[in-house]
Amino acid sequence: MEHLRYTVLFQEEPEGGFTVTVPALPGCITYGKNLDDAKEMVADAILGYIASLQKHNEPIPSDSATLISSVEVKRPSRVRRALAHV
Repeated sequence: MEHLRYTVLFQEEPEGGFTVTVPALPGCITYGKNLDDAKEMVADAILGYIASLQKHNEPIPSDSATLISSVEVKRPSRVRRALAHV
């Protein structure tokens, strides 16, 4: 089996642990109680996702079109934030 590489996003959760998403595989989301657990869980989730695609004779998406960047925006003033909660 050839190796596949996917970009994964780890989001630290306030209650602890990490939610992990795979942008190239829509709906491929998992959780781990710590970073090591989250890495294991996402590897398993990716394999399960790919197995389902193969079972249904669907193509396996590539991660080659994924672009990672960040965007900086100006923080809203306190007045704007207060009005947003009204």
